[in-house]
Amino acid sequence: MGFAGQVVFFILALFAVYSFVMGVLERRRRTLIGQPENRFDRPGERLAGLVTEVLGQRRVLRDPGGGLMHVMIFWGLIVFTLGILQLMLEGLFGVAIPVLGRSPSFYLVTDLAGTAALLGMLISAYRRYVARVPRLDVGNWRQERLIVALIAGICVMILAYFLAWGARLAAAPEPRFALAFAARLAGALFAGTGPAQAMVWHSVFWWMHVALALGFLVFFRYSPLVHPVTAVANVYFRYLGPKGGAIAPLDLEDESRETFGVHRLEDYTWKDLMDGYACTECGRCQSHCPAHLSGKPLSPKWLILHLKEHLEERTRKHAGEAETRKLLGEVVKEDEIWACTTCRSCEEQCPVFNEHIRKIVGLRRAMVLDESDFPGEAQLCFTNMERNYNPWGVGWATRADWAAELEVPQLSEAQEVDYLYWVGCAGSFDDRAKKVAAALVRVLRAAGINFAILGTEEKCCGDSARRLGNEYLFQTLAQENIETLQGYGVKRIVTACPHCFNTLRNEYPQFGGHFEVVHHTQLLDRLLRDGKLKLAAGEALRLTYHDSCYLGRYNDEYEAPRRVLRAVPGIQLVEMPLRRNTAFCCGAGGGRMWLEEHIGERINVVRTGQALAVNPQVIACNCPFCLTMLEDGLKDKGAFETVRAVDVAELVAERLS
Repeated sequence: MGFAGQVVFFILALFAVYSFVMGVLERRRRTLIGQPENRFDRPGERLAGLVTEVLGQRRVLRDPGGGLMHVMIFWGLIVFTLGILQLMLEGLFGVAIPVLGRSPSFYLVTDLAGTAALLGMLISAYRRYVARVPRLDVGNWRQERLIVALIAGICVMILAYFLAWGARLAAAPEPRFALAFAARLAGALFAGTGPAQAMVWHSVFWWMHVALALGFLVFFRYSPLVHPVTAVANVYFRYLGPKGGAIAPLDLEDESRETFGVHRLEDYTWKDLMDGYACTECGRCQSHCPAHLSGKPLSPKWLILHLKEHLEERTRKHAGEAETRKLLGEVVKEDEIWACTTCRSCEEQCPVFNEHIRKIVGLRRAMVLDESDFPGEAQLCFTNMERNYNPWGVGWATRADWAAELEVPQLSEAQEVDYLYWVGCAGSFDDRAKKVAAALVRVLRAAGINFAILGTEEKCCGDSARRLGNEYLFQTLAQENIETLQGYGVKRIVTACPHCFNTLRNEYPQFGGHFEVVHHTQLLDRLLRDGKLKLAAGEALRLTYHDSCYLGRYNDEYEAPRRVLRAVPGIQLVEMPLRRNTAFCCGAGGGRMWLEEHIGERINVVRTGQALAVNPQVIACNCPFCLTMLEDGLKDKGAFETVRAVDVAELVAERLS
């Protein structure tokens, strides 16, 4: 290539790199309107995440079909970039990449990579425009055209690469292309063309390839499709704390604050705002969201994308183009805000680690703490917690009545104990959950565990208050409970409620409450494996197991309950298709236990139907909320008389020898 061509190339390259850098800086500037947040700690762990999640594509491959397609595109284009570099160097200066550029294997590998990327893009187009996978909907034709242009542009860029080498081969065959099957196939198109004319075609396709390759850097600045860059950053800056502790506490003592919660984009952190740019719009969150799948207006995907659009609106407003909409009630509708069960299914499936729940809870906090605008049922729940320290509203003085006949000792009367049994509000006040509490007492005694309860000194852990947005009530309850527990010197706690388990284990440390907390299925598993519990044979039962969100997705505990069930003689465990980290929510999390479902199908009925589909005699669970929801679902399905919903502890208690 002559000097003039080199000058043109470098001008184009300089403009492309400038555009790309400006695109990065502009988006960085927008996200930095958010609040500061430290996501620079534990660099080793963050870098390890880049290896497993970006290079290894671990979460992407959870969906085998779409995952394999993405791996073909991702790794295909990464390796193919070496081929692009070689083509550019040879066209500009007539030189090759040292060692690689003269090796036949190099051209074989780059041809394989380019072919894989090309096939991946074609599969992507098929999924969008032929199979029409619902979760891939982008909602507007303008963005759809951009996606079409991107897919077409990448495909043409790859083909131009093959055609450029093919024309070069037609002009002068070289041994280094002996294994370059795609380039050789492209070269056949130029058979019979003279060397001079073939080199003209080589130049045409070389410039076409270069223009498209550099054009994608310019495209990044002006396109909303920026996740290939921002997703990598999002994975690095992902939340590394306990899953259940992902909701950051509010400083309620800060007198400089005029509002609490999220009223404007500036109330989110920079990481919350970056999530919008990192979103791949794959819709995996949406396709696993129980609220969305049961006909509610909430879509985790569109929640993130609408926040990003609102951020772009803010930019236009500052440029004098348009006034922005109100975040609460306009960008995000109230029905969306209150539909969430905080089940974490969206976050568990998101390949770029977007954080949906804290965005929703932030909006709820604003509505509760500042606007006093929330469902009436939530008001009753809050009032009951304030007056009687439980959402049922039953008199606090009766909290220990369930244990009177069982002669369960209270910590105020007991000497040193192995465990404090945190009964929770359900076990204390709900008639069905009281049976679970009694069953667990029998099992602990059979195993020789020395335990006690707090009795009337125990108060609601505050889980529902926090997730409904009443951070003030949550912190009040948490601090009072922590003071009581520390006053008795409590070290170890066992509880049968995953919501209490998650709150005590992951959220009380935010306020100085550090305790060893185990879920009752974990303790039962340990006791059975240590031989401290002996179970007798009983009737054969076909059983399916429902994973609660707050034990499973929040705390990664899937095995302990299953080991307990397998240890019960006569139990045949039959799994539901949606289980473990893909388990469907019962519908009671996020404070939804206390709210009515006015839109769509009831989530608990959907989940009960999934359980009944495997034809069980028993549906086992590990959570009092789940137990209530499943029993209500069985009644709705007309199966309450033929199928039992039970807690794992009840099954163990029934088979004690």
